[in-house]
Amino acid sequence: MNPHPAGQIDLNVPIEAGAVQRGLQHKYRQTVLFFPAQGQTCHAYCTYCFRWAQFVGLEDLKFAAREAETLVEYLRNHPEVTDVLFTGGDPLVMRTSVLRRYVEPLLRADLPNLAHIRFGTKALAYWPARFLTDPDADDLLRLFGEIQAAGKHVAVMAHYSHPRELATPAAVAALQRVRDSGAVVRCQAPLVRRVNDDPAVWADLWRAQVRLGAVPYYMFIERDTGPKEYFKVPLARAADLSRRLPPAVGAVSQRPRPVDVGDARQDPGRRRDGDRGQAVLRAADAPGPQPRVGRPHLPRRVRPRRGLDQRAAPGLRRARLLLRRRARRARPTTRPGPSEHAGRDPPTAA
Repeated sequence: MNPHPAGQIDLNVPIEAGAVQRGLQHKYRQTVLFFPAQGQTCHAYCTYCFRWAQFVGLEDLKFAAREAETLVEYLRNHPEVTDVLFTGGDPLVMRTSVLRRYVEPLLRADLPNLAHIRFGTKALAYWPARFLTDPDADDLLRLFGEIQAAGKHVAVMAHYSHPRELATPAAVAALQRVRDSGAVVRCQAPLVRRVNDDPAVWADLWRAQVRLGAVPYYMFIERDTGPKEYFKVPLARAADLSRRLPPAVGAVSQRPRPVDVGDARQDPGRRRDGDRGQAVLRAADAPGPQPRVGRPHLPRRVRPRRGLDQRAAPGLRRARLLLRRRARRARPTTRPGPSEHAGRDPPTAA
């Protein structure tokens, strides 16, 4: 079942002060992902989710951090980082008092490089009461306002998969309250067969988002992980669907980029001819030197996987082996170097 695809363990988990930082991922130069331990669950479980290893009770496969100080120190040592994304799981399953313990140290610290704080969540669709009537709903919105008052851009990366998730009065009111707090709501969703694999559905979804003051942002294609067979859309069909999407939704909304969760997007109108019939992709973002961004490349062909029970055990064993290798590579007195960051630029002076 490939619990950590695309080198998430061996390429993205940094080593700092001789310790593997299991609660951080640093793949793209400017962005660090932070996994607060108490936020590693969700309001519901999507079988196609590429983070499924966070939810199955195997602690040695889980990304989780319990101290904000680790994140603060990492940001001090890496002035190239401008963005922190709180992710999971879903960070908004946490009580606001717990979330504050992770956010406030970022606001108190002298981190001039930190410009953007983002929260990836499905709560606006699955549990709008989180922003309306939960006991700490008002405190959560105050926290968003405090982030903005501290001079940081705050964004809620909202997961909406279908326009019906925006059709209820509660969903509309929740989104409006988040916007009133000063946060920007950016919307993203995976392309899911039998749910939204229709250009008309995406057009309706984007129109609803723009009408409510949100920003259509990303369409995702699922990674090769988890029991996704029922929901997956072949890349060739996804590319065809992306070409049929409306170029804009009204005068103020640009078409979001269709990407996989590794930030590669279909190069419009380009396909490699021949028997393989491969699509041409471009990197919307990439680890390492920035000239790699926008460079055309061909997707790696993956043989379809069958029989989850036959594939699960080898995938879990490989993930555990990678974690043990990362721990052995850690050095107690050295800071991360280029070899430990798998091609990323070394840290530069502030």
